[in-house]
Parts: sequence; C-alpha cells; structure tokens
Amino acid sequence: MVEIELDGKAVEVPQGSMVMHAANKLGTYVPHFCYHKKLSIAANCRMCLVEVEKAPKPLPACATPVTQGMKVFTHSAKAVEAQRSVMEFLLINHPLDCPICDQGGECQLQDLAVGYGKSNSRYDEEKRVVFHKNVGPLISMQEMTRCIHCTRCVRFGQEVAGVMELGMVNRGEHSEITTFVGQTVDSELSGNMIDLCPVGALTSKPFRYAARTWELGRKRSVSPHDSLGANTTVQTKANKVMRVVALENEAINECWISDRDRFSYEGLNSSDRVTTPMVKQGGQWLETDWQSALDYVAHSLKTISAESGPEAIGALAHPISSTEELHLLQKMVRGLGSKQVETRLRQSDVAASASAPWLGMPIAKINELDRLLVVGSFLRKDQPVLAARIRTASKRGLQVTRIDAGGDDWLIPSNGIAAAPSIWLNALSEVAQAVAKAKSVSAPAGTANLAVSPAAQKIADSLISGESVAVLLGSAAIAHQHASDLHVLTQFIAEQTGATLGFLPVGGNSVGASLVNANGAGVESVLSGERRAVILMNIEPDADLPNPTAARAALAKANTVIALSAYKSADLLEVADVILPISTFSETVSTFVNLEGRAQTVQPSVKPLGDSRPAWKVIRVLGGLLGLDGFLFNLPEEVLGEALPENYCTRLSNKTSATSIANGNAAPLNGLERLADVNIYAGDQIVRRSSALQLTRDAKRGNQAGLNQKTFSELGLKEGDAVRVTQGSQTVDMPATLEVNLAPGAVRISAGTMASAKLGSMFGPVTVSKA
Repeated sequence: MVEIELDGKAVEVPQGSMVMHAANKLGTYVPHFCYHKKLSIAANCRMCLVEVEKAPKPLPACATPVTQGMKVFTHSAKAVEAQRSVMEFLLINHPLDCPICDQGGECQLQDLAVGYGKSNSRYDEEKRVVFHKNVGPLISMQEMTRCIHCTRCVRFGQEVAGVMELGMVNRGEHSEITTFVGQTVDSELSGNMIDLCPVGALTSKPFRYAARTWELGRKRSVSPHDSLGANTTVQTKANKVMRVVALENEAINECWISDRDRFSYEGLNSSDRVTTPMVKQGGQWLETDWQSALDYVAHSLKTISAESGPEAIGALAHPISSTEELHLLQKMVRGLGSKQVETRLRQSDVAASASAPWLGMPIAKINELDRLLVVGSFLRKDQPVLAARIRTASKRGLQVTRIDAGGDDWLIPSNGIAAAPSIWLNALSEVAQAVAKAKSVSAPAGTANLAVSPAAQKIADSLISGESVAVLLGSAAIAHQHASDLHVLTQFIAEQTGATLGFLPVGGNSVGASLVNANGAGVESVLSGERRAVILMNIEPDADLPNPTAARAALAKANTVIALSAYKSADLLEVADVILPISTFSETVSTFVNLEGRAQTVQPSVKPLGDSRPAWKVIRVLGGLLGLDGFLFNLPEEVLGEALPENYCTRLSNKTSATSIANGNAAPLNGLERLADVNIYAGDQIVRRSSALQLTRDAKRGNQAGLNQKTFSELGLKEGDAVRVTQGSQTVDMPATLEVNLAPGAVRISAGTMASAKLGSMFGPVTVSKA
C-alpha cells in the first residue's frame, strides 16, 4: 500500500494505482471524459489534469501513478486553470447544438462545460464537420461532429466485447471514429457504447428523438431474457417503456447489459399485444369479457378432468414467466391431480436431471477461476454478459477449454474439441477416461472404452492442474438427446478434479421454475398427444417448442388449448381455443431467480396494457373457480412467500441421480446432422417483436443454414445461395452461410425462427442440397 495526500486528506491505495483511484476512494470528483473504471487508461482527453507537488506542470490523474508521500491538489488554482483550458480546446470544434442533441440533459460534456467552460469562445474560424455513418439498426452515428475522441467506444470493443469494430483514422483535427470500410457494428454488447459515450456522438437509434431525459420516469428492473438476471433501469413516458439502460451491479452484470436486454423493450409495445380475452367459436375468434372467458376455461378443465382423468391436463410455460406465475400454475395443475407441467421446453432427456440446476457458484467467482471447461454452449450469444466476464478473466490467466461443434466464435482464447453433436458423448468420455487414469479410479459404468485423443488429454490435464476449476454445461448440452449421460460424465470429471459443476440455464427464470416444482414429466410427455387440455403460458408453439411440427400435431389432438399470453401470433391463433391476455414482466410485480440462485423482485414500470391482467391473478381466480384450496392470495408478496421460503437456496442442486452411462456404445451419426442454437433474438415473445433487433446481422443469421467449408465446397455454394434442408419428412429452403470453424458433419440451423418451424427436432440427421 502507498499513502498519499490528496487535497489535504491522507489516503492509502495499492502500489501501482493512479491518482484517479485515490480520488475515487476518497469520494473526490476529478472531471474526466476518457477515463472509465472498466477500461484501460488512455489519457487522451486531459480533462483530469491535477497539480502534483514539485511537478513542473499539471499531470493527468488517470495516468499518474501514486508514489509514497505524494501531495496532489485537484481543485487548486493551477489545476482548475488547466482543466478550464482543456475544456476550451474541446469546445473549439464541438457544435453548439445542445437543444437538438439526443444526449441533452444527460451529457457529461454539457455538465462539465457549465463548471469549466467560458461564456464565449475565442475561436472564430469554421468548426470541423464529420460526415455521418450508418453502422446498423441499433447505434446512431449521425452526429459524429460531436465526438471528442475519448476512444471509450474503441476500447470497449477491444477489451470487453472482444472485437474491434470501431477505430480512429487520420490525425489531429481530422481524426474521426469510424468502422472498418463498409462494416456495421454487430457485437451483441454494442449498445454499451451508447452509455459510455460522454457526448451525443453515439446515441440509440430506436430511441432517437423519442423523448427527453427529464420527461422520463425510472424504475429498477431485471432483464428476463437470459438467466444472468442483468439489472436494468426502465425509463417510461405516458405509460410506455421508452428506453432501457444498464444499472450497475458488480455481483451480476457489472455495468454492462446485452443488446437483447437493452433494445427488446420495443416488443413490449408491439401491435401483436392481446388486450382483451378471446375465444374461438366456429373457427372464428371473438372478443369476450374476463368472467365469460374464465368460466369457459374452468368448465373445460373440470369436464376434461372428470371424463378423461387428471393426467389428461398438461401445462407448458416459458421460463420468462415470473416465479409467482410459475408457482401458481404448477399448483393449479397439481391441484387438479396432474403432474404434466413443464418449463424445460427444449430439454428432451429429463430422465435423470438435477432437481434444480444452477451455476453452482456466485457469478463473481468466475473472476477467480483459473480453469474452465464448457460443454455444449453457444456462450457468446446465449450469455453475452457472462461471456464478457469470462473474456476478462481469460486476460488474467483463466484457461478456457470447450467441447462443442465450433462455428460460434466466443472471442475468447480457448482450446478443445469441435465435433458434431452425436460425437460429444464420446469426446467427453475420452476426457473422463483421461481424468480417471490420472486419478487411478474407474470411469462411470457404461462409458465407452475409447482411445484418448491428444485434445481430450489436453482438456483433462488443464482441469487437473487448476486450483480454482469449473465445468459448465451449456444450452446445447441441456437440449442434447443424451443430456443425462453428458451430465453423469461432467459430474464425474468435476468430482475427480475438484471442480465446481454448473449449468448455464436457458431462460430468465429457469432456476426459479425448478425451485417452485414447475417441472415434471418433460415436454415430450406433455406433447405426447394424450393430453385433452393443454395450458400454454408465454409460449408460441412454432418458436418455443423443440419440434414445432410434432407439437402442432399434439396440440391439434387436444380438446382445449388455453393460452395465457401477452401476444397473438399466427401459430397461437391456429392451435389455441381461448387466449387470456396477461401482462408482461414490466407491467406487474415479478420475481426472477438467476443462474446463481439470487431472487430479484422488480416492481411494475407501467400499468397493464388494455384489459390485460397479471398472470398470477388470472391463475389465482382460475384456482378458485376450479374449487382448489390455497388460492386465496391478495398480494404477489404472499405468493412469493409460499413459493420461495427463506431457505430456498438449500434446494439448489446440480447432482444427477444417475451413476452410469446409458448410451456409451451409441454410434455417432453418419452424414450431416443438425446443430440447433436458439437464435439470440428469437428466445422469447418480447425479443422476437423488437423491430430493431430483428434487423441485426445476428437475427438474419437465424434464418440461414450454417455450413462448414467442406460442405460449402462440395455443394458448389456461394454466400447467400439457397439450399434445401430435409429433416425426416420435412423440407425447407433457406440461404446458406459459410461458418469456417463449424465441425465436420454439422449443419447449424437455429431454432425459434420461421425456417425451423417447418423442420423437426433440434438434433438428428439432415440432408442438404443446392436448391
């Protein structure tokens, strides 16, 4: 530790710290633009000049290392004069257009100009002009003349997002921030550049000219689109969500959010919103009142239960649903005598699943890991903010290994095995055997006796050599047809290497769903065709179910399909018999349990739209109409108290009940096989309706077939050529795209898209030909 004196106050900071760090520790504000605590030091704005005793001239606080006994003056006459001079230089070329600037009212330059600027300028020459640039549907660079070259956006791309999408060209006053020639900004974290920009150079394109910052109300919230539970601030005007920005929480999302978290709010105001109960009669949809709709639903459930038995009733819910909603849904279904309730919509193998799978450790502990194995994950797109944390940890020495099908560039240095999905079990078996040999134990019973490849041996050696180790199962491993076997092997590897076993769950409240017992027989059981009544909550069959074609057929056999949904879509209108309009997470009290088991409750940001109602209230009334006990709740807090008692964390468990491998001798598939990710902008009803997100490159990628170089060459394809994909009896034509790192034999076809709705399950053999 080094002790210095700052403005007459003594402060201790670690050796190697800068004067800015000492000032922050004391709570002393030093004006700055380019400095940011999460980015490297650039020292190019010079706004943070301070006086240091015995130094011949003012020094930048952000780039001046502390030394023992140093005396610093941040507000002396010399320091303030230097800061005022820098501000004068910055304003020489900055346009005086604050009244029409989208950043007006929340602009760092505007604030500091009040304190350090002059009332008039000594500069009479013409100001420079920088032409606008189109960098995609999310970020507006229409007013780059405002840029002060702090380079925060450039450093963010390189250091946090992992890809340099912006850079500076030219020199002196001709310098400007731009993209590479003809390129757009496509990182899944790009919106954070808007928050970082201290002026109005980078602004939100969807929010452009929509409202002034002082007109907006603000509410703390949580993003439900992935299981991280990123903290956000929802900004509203006239009972409408206008913007979502990051809310700092170092333990969860630091100060970042993904573009999915930031821009999905557009879907909340979609024209597809259902605002009145609807019932289908004679093939026609009719609007009705709540009492009639609820009576209809209650009568249907009672009749079917009496005639066909309780097990004829099933329910499926999307894990974007809140804990309160899921608790009451499962309570109602189980109260009727059925166990057919499920939220693990894409998990087909549930035979030996963990009771409540979670990350297995606090999110912040990832920073302390030195070894990490990730199995079957589209990490960068499934968990963008978590991937950024792992990326930062890798710069501190974390060794990342992976077993998946490749094709998905994590922008993180990593080694591992890239193989088609049917080979994952064998690849993981080889790692388990290498670990077993090193530890002089036997591999799990049923494990195939395979020759250990150098790549598998390297993974095993990496895990064994680590002191703080984790093994994580991703979304593709969870959805894999042999998910239970993958679980057994990873559990064995974790136990033998002293690693933490964790899951990267799919959906904002998947952990909460497990904790409240909203999982039971599995999605295939509910959609077996034996259910006479099926309740769908926050689900669109074509986009949210693992085999849309089979799901439609199963739902067609049901006498009644009841949809609790905030939206209507063509597939839902086709399969449902009644739609009860429910509120989105932004319109009701909602609790989400993130992947580290942290329950976060958010208050409504706006009032429910139209005649929609919170789902927990709808189910509460249905429970009463069905004559079930335990539905007399007046407040969501009462529901939550019953759903999650104080000791709920003791229910978290990643342990599988299985100890042997059931499919160890299963032969890998010959030919091509499907690899299905859930497209980053197709995961739930809200995101799918964000018009800006659907214009991004990632969204377009979801409707393309990803092929490796070998398949691309064999078919004689060029980028964008149409191919015909056949899976079983289903065929669809779609454009092809080259994915150089995709494993041999794998064809990436995303789930949750219009194209995938015409195909079968997420894994299995496919054929591809030139259309």
